Amino acid sequence: MTAYSLADQADVRKRMSTPNRQDVPQISKELGIHQSTLYKWRSNWRLQGEVVPASEKDPDRWSAADKFTVVLETAGFNATELSSYCRERGLFAEQVDRWGQIAPTWPWPACRRHLMQMQTQC
Repeated sequence: MTAYSLADQADVRKRMSTPNRQDVPQISKELGIHQSTLYKWRSNWRLQGEVVPASEKDPDRWSAADKFTVVLETAGFNATELSSYCRERGLFAEQVDRWGQIAPTWPWPACRRHLMQMQTQC
């Protein structure tokens, strides 16, 4: 098994995150890292509560769990903090506000599972 440096992992994390949002097959092809390794890293980062979208999709098309993570992360932010958070991730504050308002319509079993996984990692 190949050991990858923290710098390699950080590069992959950056490529998977907004605003870059490359998908796993593309990153695998460019960096020569097996897709299963990339999926495992992404899964671990998500369990740690990091926002790592599952694809290059527009943020409004992210999974409920990814949106839920953003809503949780930004719950106590003031306007300045929220703006900074959104800029770093290629989001808009209006999106985050809208996600918070429509949260009751999300598939809550998946969101609860995601939250419980995040809590067990803390």
